[in-house]
Amino acid sequence: MDNKNKKEKAPTVKKEEYAVVLDYLSRGYVKADMSKFGGKPIAQAIGTEQFTLLELAPKNGVDLEIQDTVYIGKGKRDKIYRVLGKLDFENLTATSRIELEYAVRDIVEEQEDRFVEFFNTTDSVSTRLHTLELIPGIGKKYMWEIIKAREEKPFESFEDISERLPTIADPAGMIVKRILLELDTSAPRRGKSKYNIFTQPPRSQRKPKRNPR
Repeated sequence: MDNKNKKEKAPTVKKEEYAVVLDYLSRGYVKADMSKFGGKPIAQAIGTEQFTLLELAPKNGVDLEIQDTVYIGKGKRDKIYRVLGKLDFENLTATSRIELEYAVRDIVEEQEDRFVEFFNTTDSVSTRLHTLELIPGIGKKYMWEIIKAREEKPFESFEDISERLPTIADPAGMIVKRILLELDTSAPRRGKSKYNIFTQPPRSQRKPKRNPR
C-alpha cells in the first residue's frame, strides 16, 4: 500500500459530552459586568473530559443541583437547553471555586483507569523534563521510582500505585492538584505551570492570529 499520499491525522480532542454543575444561579448573575444573559437562569460547570469550564443555560422549568452531572453533547438533552460558552477561571463564582476541587476529585476517581494509564505510559515533554515531574509532589527521585516500578509491572489502580510506592500516598490527589493548577489561568504561567497535560491551553497561550496586511 502506498502511504506517500496519506496525511498524518492530527490527534483528536474529545469534546465535552457531560459536565458537573459547580453553581446554579436561578436568577442569573448579579454583577452588572456579567449580566449579558439578562438575568436568566445560568449554571457554571466543568466538563468531564477536558475539564473545560462552561456556562450552561438550563431548559425552562428545570432546576439544577450543585454537583449534578448533566449531558451537554449532541442530540436530545434532558436538562440543558444550550451551552453558552467557555468560562474563564477568574469569572467563577465563590461557590464554583469551593465546589471545583470536589468536582475534579470525583471526575478523577470515576475515571481511575484513564489516570492510572497516565502513570503507566506518560513520557518526557522535553530532553530535561519528564511529564511526571509536572505533577505536584513528584520530583526527579520519585519520577525514577515510578518509571522503575511500572517497567517491572504496569500499575493497576491508584491503590496499587500507593501500595507499591509509599511515597506516592495519594496519586489521585496529585492529579487533582495538577488539574487545578492548569485551570487557574489567573496565576502566572511560568515554568512547569505553563504545560497543559489534562486541560486545553488557556486562550492567552494559544498562537495569536496574524493580522492581514
